[in-house]
Amino acid sequence: MYDTIVESAFRRDVVQGLSASQKTLSSKYFYNAAGDELFRQIMACPEYYLSRAEEQLLRDHSAAMVRACAKRLGYFDIVELGAGDGSKTVHLLREALQQGCIHQYIPIDIPASSVDYLLHTLAPQLPGLAIEGIVGEYLPALDQALTASQRPKLVLFLGATIGNLLPAEAWAFCWQLRERLRPGNLLLVGFDLKKDPATILAAYNDQAGLTSAFNLNLLQHINDELGGNFEVGAFAHYPVCDPATGACKSYLISQCAQRVTLDDGTAFEFAPGEAIYMEVSQKYSVAEIEELGRTARFLSVHTFFDAQQRFVDVLWQRG
Repeated sequence: MYDTIVESAFRRDVVQGLSASQKTLSSKYFYNAAGDELFRQIMACPEYYLSRAEEQLLRDHSAAMVRACAKRLGYFDIVELGAGDGSKTVHLLREALQQGCIHQYIPIDIPASSVDYLLHTLAPQLPGLAIEGIVGEYLPALDQALTASQRPKLVLFLGATIGNLLPAEAWAFCWQLRERLRPGNLLLVGFDLKKDPATILAAYNDQAGLTSAFNLNLLQHINDELGGNFEVGAFAHYPVCDPATGACKSYLISQCAQRVTLDDGTAFEFAPGEAIYMEVSQKYSVAEIEELGRTARFLSVHTFFDAQQRFVDVLWQRG
Protein backbone atom coordinates (compact mmCIF):
# COMPACT_ATOMS: atom_id res chain seq x y z
CA MET A 1 0.00 0.00 0.00
CA TYR A 2 1.14 3.53 -0.70
CA ASP A 3 2.86 5.58 1.97
CA THR A 4 0.24 8.04 3.32
CA ILE A 5 2.09 11.12 2.05
CA VAL A 6 2.63 9.62 -1.40
CA GLU A 7 -1.02 8.52 -1.63
CA SER A 8 -2.16 12.00 -0.62
CA ALA A 9 -0.09 13.59 -3.40
CA PHE A 10 -1.31 10.96 -5.88
CA ARG A 11 -4.95 11.61 -4.96
CA ARG A 12 -4.48 15.39 -5.15
CA ASP A 13 -2.83 15.21 -8.58
CA VAL A 14 -5.43 12.78 -9.98
CA VAL A 15 -8.37 14.90 -8.78
CA GLN A 16 -6.80 18.11 -10.04
CA GLY A 17 -5.87 16.60 -13.40
CA LEU A 18 -9.19 14.90 -14.11
CA SER A 19 -11.15 17.98 -13.01
CA ALA A 20 -9.41 20.24 -15.55
CA SER A 21 -11.06 21.26 -18.83
CA GLN A 22 -8.37 19.23 -20.60
CA LYS A 23 -8.22 16.13 -18.45
CA THR A 24 -4.68 15.00 -17.68
CA LEU A 25 -2.77 12.47 -15.58
CA SER A 26 0.84 12.91 -14.54
CA SER A 27 3.33 10.54 -16.15
CA LYS A 28 5.28 10.34 -12.89
CA TYR A 29 2.63 7.91 -11.62
CA PHE A 30 3.17 5.39 -14.43
CA TYR A 31 5.80 3.57 -12.39
CA ASN A 32 4.13 1.32 -9.87
CA ALA A 33 5.32 -2.32 -9.78
CA ALA A 34 3.24 -3.27 -12.84
CA GLY A 35 4.34 -0.11 -14.67
CA ASP A 36 8.00 -0.84 -13.92
CA GLU A 37 7.68 -4.32 -15.43
CA LEU A 38 5.84 -3.03 -18.51
CA PHE A 39 8.47 -0.37 -19.07
CA ARG A 40 11.25 -2.95 -18.88
CA GLN A 41 9.41 -4.84 -21.63
CA ILE A 42 8.99 -1.64 -23.66
CA MET A 43 12.73 -0.98 -23.48
CA ALA A 44 13.34 -4.41 -25.01
CA CYS A 45 10.78 -4.12 -27.82
CA PRO A 46 12.16 -3.54 -31.35
CA GLU A 47 10.49 -0.17 -31.93
CA TYR A 48 11.79 1.46 -28.76
CA TYR A 49 15.21 2.63 -29.93
CA LEU A 50 15.82 5.11 -27.09
CA SER A 51 17.13 2.74 -24.42
CA ARG A 52 19.36 0.83 -26.84
CA ALA A 53 20.78 4.09 -28.20
CA GLU A 54 21.64 5.50 -24.78
CA GLU A 55 22.96 2.19 -23.46
CA GLN A 56 25.30 1.94 -26.48
CA LEU A 57 26.31 5.56 -25.91
CA LEU A 58 27.15 4.92 -22.26
CA ARG A 59 28.90 1.66 -23.06
CA ASP A 60 31.10 3.45 -25.62
CA HIS A 61 31.70 6.74 -23.81
CA SER A 62 31.61 6.02 -20.05
CA ALA A 63 35.39 6.03 -19.77
CA ALA A 64 35.60 9.48 -21.38
CA MET A 65 32.65 10.74 -19.32
CA VAL A 66 34.23 9.64 -16.04
CA ARG A 67 37.62 11.12 -16.98
CA ALA A 68 35.95 14.45 -17.77
CA CYS A 69 34.12 14.37 -14.43
CA ALA A 70 37.16 13.31 -12.38
CA LYS A 71 39.23 16.08 -13.98
CA ARG A 72 36.73 18.66 -12.69
CA LEU A 73 35.44 17.05 -9.49
CA GLY A 74 38.15 14.73 -8.21
CA TYR A 75 36.49 12.23 -5.85
CA PHE A 76 32.73 12.57 -6.13
CA ASP A 77 29.24 11.14 -5.58
CA ILE A 78 26.80 10.29 -8.37
CA VAL A 79 23.15 11.22 -7.82
CA GLU A 80 20.57 9.98 -10.33
CA LEU A 81 17.11 11.43 -10.85
CA GLY A 82 14.60 8.85 -12.10
CA ALA A 83 17.05 6.00 -11.79
CA GLY A 84 14.76 3.30 -13.21
CA ASP A 85 16.32 -0.17 -13.36
CA GLY A 86 19.95 0.98 -13.61
CA SER A 87 20.64 -1.12 -16.72
CA LYS A 88 22.34 1.80 -18.48
CA THR A 89 23.80 3.62 -15.49
CA VAL A 90 25.75 0.52 -14.48
CA HIS A 91 28.26 1.21 -17.30
CA LEU A 92 29.05 4.63 -15.86
CA LEU A 93 29.19 3.37 -12.27
CA ARG A 94 31.47 0.48 -13.16
CA GLU A 95 33.85 2.82 -14.96
CA ALA A 96 33.87 5.28 -12.05
CA LEU A 97 34.76 2.43 -9.70
CA GLN A 98 37.57 1.29 -11.98
CA GLN A 99 38.95 4.82 -12.16
CA GLY A 100 38.68 5.10 -8.35
CA CYS A 101 36.85 8.42 -8.31
CA ILE A 102 33.38 7.57 -6.92
CA HIS A 103 32.41 7.34 -3.26
CA GLN A 104 28.64 6.83 -3.36
CA TYR A 105 25.74 6.32 -5.77
CA ILE A 106 22.40 7.85 -4.74
CA PRO A 107 19.49 6.75 -6.96
CA ILE A 108 16.29 8.79 -6.63
CA ASP A 109 12.89 7.66 -7.86
CA ILE A 110 9.24 8.15 -6.93
CA PRO A 111 8.15 4.50 -6.57
CA ALA A 112 9.84 2.59 -3.74
CA SER A 113 9.71 -0.51 -5.97
CA SER A 114 12.20 1.05 -8.40
CA VAL A 115 14.67 2.00 -5.67
CA ASP A 116 14.36 -1.42 -4.01
CA TYR A 117 14.95 -3.14 -7.36
CA LEU A 118 18.11 -1.08 -7.90
CA LEU A 119 19.51 -1.81 -4.47
CA HIS A 120 19.03 -5.56 -4.95
CA THR A 121 20.36 -5.74 -8.52
CA LEU A 122 23.21 -3.21 -8.62
CA ALA A 123 24.95 -3.96 -5.32
CA PRO A 124 26.09 -7.47 -6.39
CA GLN A 125 27.37 -6.07 -9.71
CA LEU A 126 29.34 -3.23 -8.10
CA PRO A 127 31.13 -4.55 -5.00
CA GLY A 128 32.72 -1.79 -2.99
CA LEU A 129 30.30 0.93 -4.10
CA ALA A 130 28.15 2.53 -1.41
CA ILE A 131 24.54 2.78 -2.65
CA GLU A 132 21.91 4.76 -0.73
CA GLY A 133 18.53 5.18 -2.42
CA ILE A 134 16.00 7.96 -1.82
CA VAL A 135 12.28 7.60 -2.55
CA GLY A 136 10.58 10.87 -3.39
CA GLU A 137 9.93 13.72 -5.79
CA TYR A 138 13.03 14.69 -7.73
CA LEU A 139 13.81 18.16 -6.37
CA PRO A 140 13.15 17.59 -2.64
CA ALA A 141 15.02 14.28 -2.82
CA LEU A 142 17.89 16.00 -4.65
CA ASP A 143 18.08 18.58 -1.85
CA GLN A 144 18.46 15.69 0.59
CA ALA A 145 21.15 14.02 -1.52
CA LEU A 146 23.15 17.20 -2.06
CA THR A 147 23.30 17.99 1.64
CA ALA A 148 24.23 14.44 2.69
CA SER A 149 27.94 15.19 2.23
CA GLN A 150 30.28 17.95 1.12
CA ARG A 151 31.71 15.84 -1.70
CA PRO A 152 31.31 17.18 -5.26
CA LYS A 153 28.34 15.77 -7.16
CA LEU A 154 27.61 14.49 -10.64
CA VAL A 155 23.83 14.52 -11.13
CA LEU A 156 22.37 12.22 -13.80
CA PHE A 157 19.09 12.84 -15.60
CA LEU A 158 19.20 10.15 -18.26
CA GLY A 159 16.79 8.23 -20.49
CA ALA A 160 15.37 11.37 -22.17
CA THR A 161 13.28 11.86 -19.02
CA ILE A 162 13.66 15.58 -19.59
CA GLY A 163 11.48 14.95 -22.66
CA ASN A 164 8.53 14.40 -20.30
CA LEU A 165 8.52 18.18 -19.97
CA LEU A 166 7.62 20.71 -22.65
CA PRO A 167 10.54 23.02 -23.56
CA ALA A 168 9.50 25.87 -21.24
CA GLU A 169 9.01 23.38 -18.40
CA ALA A 170 12.38 21.78 -19.18
CA TRP A 171 14.06 25.17 -18.95
CA ALA A 172 12.40 25.86 -15.59
CA PHE A 173 13.46 22.44 -14.30
CA CYS A 174 17.07 22.92 -15.45
CA TRP A 175 17.11 26.33 -13.77
CA GLN A 176 15.89 24.78 -10.52
CA LEU A 177 18.62 22.14 -10.79
CA ARG A 178 21.24 24.84 -11.34
CA GLU A 179 20.04 26.78 -8.30
CA ARG A 180 20.49 23.67 -6.14
CA LEU A 181 23.91 22.59 -7.38
CA ARG A 182 27.08 24.02 -5.93
CA PRO A 183 29.44 25.84 -8.33
CA GLY A 184 31.53 23.29 -10.20
CA ASN A 185 29.05 20.41 -9.81
CA LEU A 186 28.17 18.54 -13.01
CA LEU A 187 24.91 17.50 -14.68
CA LEU A 188 24.63 14.76 -17.33
CA VAL A 189 21.34 14.94 -19.25
CA GLY A 190 19.99 12.56 -21.91
CA PHE A 191 18.04 13.95 -24.90
CA ASP A 192 16.30 12.12 -27.71
CA LEU A 193 17.08 13.87 -30.97
CA LYS A 194 14.60 14.90 -33.67
CA LYS A 195 14.43 12.34 -36.47
CA ASP A 196 11.97 10.71 -38.88
CA PRO A 197 8.58 11.19 -37.14
CA ALA A 198 7.48 7.70 -38.24
CA THR A 199 10.39 6.22 -36.26
CA ILE A 200 9.46 8.32 -33.23
CA LEU A 201 5.77 7.49 -33.38
CA ALA A 202 6.43 3.76 -33.69
CA ALA A 203 8.45 3.90 -30.45
CA TYR A 204 5.29 4.99 -28.61
CA ASN A 205 2.88 2.73 -30.49
CA ASP A 206 4.63 -0.65 -30.60
CA GLN A 207 2.92 -3.55 -32.36
CA ALA A 208 2.89 -5.68 -29.21
CA GLY A 209 0.72 -3.09 -27.46
CA LEU A 210 3.13 -2.64 -24.54
CA THR A 211 2.99 1.17 -24.57
CA SER A 212 -0.79 1.03 -24.69
CA ALA A 213 -0.81 -1.31 -21.67
CA PHE A 214 1.70 0.96 -19.91
CA ASN A 215 -0.58 4.01 -20.30
CA LEU A 216 -3.74 2.09 -19.39
CA ASN A 217 -2.02 0.69 -16.31
CA LEU A 218 -2.21 4.16 -14.74
CA LEU A 219 -6.00 3.81 -14.68
CA GLN A 220 -5.62 0.46 -12.90
CA HIS A 221 -3.14 2.12 -10.53
CA ILE A 222 -5.87 4.64 -9.64
CA ASN A 223 -8.34 1.78 -9.10
CA ASP A 224 -5.90 -0.07 -6.83
CA GLU A 225 -4.67 2.84 -4.72
CA LEU A 226 -7.56 5.33 -4.74
CA GLY A 227 -10.53 2.99 -4.98
CA GLY A 228 -11.39 4.06 -8.51
CA ASN A 229 -13.78 2.19 -10.76
CA PHE A 230 -12.18 2.86 -14.14
CA GLU A 231 -13.23 0.33 -16.79
CA VAL A 232 -9.78 0.14 -18.32
CA GLY A 233 -11.06 -1.45 -21.53
CA ALA A 234 -13.29 1.59 -22.12
CA PHE A 235 -10.24 3.70 -22.99
CA ALA A 236 -7.87 3.49 -25.98
CA HIS A 237 -4.24 4.60 -26.25
CA TYR A 238 -3.63 7.28 -28.92
CA PRO A 239 -0.17 8.78 -29.62
CA VAL A 240 0.54 11.71 -31.97
CA CYS A 241 3.82 13.22 -33.18
CA ASP A 242 4.37 16.83 -34.30
CA PRO A 243 7.58 16.98 -36.36
CA ALA A 244 7.66 20.78 -36.27
CA THR A 245 7.75 21.15 -32.49
CA GLY A 246 9.32 17.76 -31.70
CA ALA A 247 6.48 16.89 -29.30
CA CYS A 248 5.24 13.28 -29.28
CA LYS A 249 2.15 13.18 -27.06
CA SER A 250 0.11 10.29 -25.71
CA TYR A 251 -3.60 10.33 -24.85
CA LEU A 252 -6.19 7.90 -23.56
CA ILE A 253 -9.49 8.29 -25.41
CA SER A 254 -12.82 7.50 -23.76
CA GLN A 255 -14.69 5.04 -25.97
CA CYS A 256 -18.14 5.91 -24.53
CA ALA A 257 -19.97 8.22 -22.14
CA GLN A 258 -18.95 7.12 -18.66
CA ARG A 259 -18.73 8.21 -15.03
CA VAL A 260 -15.76 7.26 -12.86
CA THR A 261 -15.64 7.61 -9.07
CA LEU A 262 -12.97 7.31 -6.39
CA ASP A 263 -13.44 5.81 -2.93
CA ASP A 264 -14.02 9.25 -1.40
CA GLY A 265 -16.97 9.89 -3.73
CA THR A 266 -15.14 12.21 -6.12
CA ALA A 267 -16.61 11.68 -9.60
CA PHE A 268 -15.49 12.47 -13.14
CA GLU A 269 -17.65 12.50 -16.28
CA PHE A 270 -16.25 11.44 -19.66
CA ALA A 271 -17.87 12.15 -23.02
CA PRO A 272 -17.42 9.75 -25.95
CA GLY A 273 -14.10 10.57 -27.62
CA GLU A 274 -12.89 12.72 -24.71
CA ALA A 275 -9.12 12.63 -24.22
CA ILE A 276 -6.94 12.29 -21.12
CA TYR A 277 -3.54 13.84 -21.84
CA MET A 278 -0.99 11.37 -20.46
CA GLU A 279 2.51 12.52 -21.38
CA VAL A 280 4.79 14.27 -23.80
CA SER A 281 8.05 12.85 -25.12
CA GLN A 282 9.80 15.97 -26.38
CA LYS A 283 12.51 15.65 -29.05
CA TYR A 284 15.27 18.21 -29.56
CA SER A 285 17.75 19.37 -32.16
CA VAL A 286 21.38 19.85 -31.09
CA ALA A 287 20.94 23.61 -31.44
CA GLU A 288 17.88 23.54 -29.18
CA ILE A 289 19.80 21.56 -26.54
CA GLU A 290 22.66 24.06 -26.65
CA GLU A 291 20.20 26.94 -26.27
CA LEU A 292 18.51 25.23 -23.31
CA GLY A 293 21.81 24.78 -21.49
CA ARG A 294 22.95 28.32 -22.25
CA THR A 295 19.72 30.01 -21.10
CA ALA A 296 19.67 27.88 -17.92
CA ARG A 297 23.22 29.21 -17.37
CA PHE A 298 25.12 25.94 -17.51
CA LEU A 299 28.57 25.69 -19.03
CA SER A 300 28.86 23.08 -21.78
CA VAL A 301 31.61 20.51 -21.07
CA HIS A 302 31.04 17.79 -23.68
CA THR A 303 28.38 16.27 -25.93
CA PHE A 304 28.27 12.50 -26.45
CA PHE A 305 26.34 10.86 -29.33
CA ASP A 306 25.34 7.28 -29.97
CA ALA A 307 26.76 5.68 -33.13
CA GLN A 308 23.68 6.47 -35.23
CA GLN A 309 23.27 10.06 -33.98
CA ARG A 310 19.82 9.28 -32.57
CA PHE A 311 20.47 10.23 -28.96
CA VAL A 312 22.76 12.52 -27.02
CA ASP A 313 24.02 12.82 -23.43
CA VAL A 314 25.26 16.33 -22.63
CA LEU A 315 27.61 17.11 -19.76
CA TRP A 316 27.03 20.54 -18.25
CA GLN A 317 28.78 22.29 -15.38
CA ARG A 318 27.27 24.66 -12.86
CA GLY A 319 29.34 27.86 -13.11
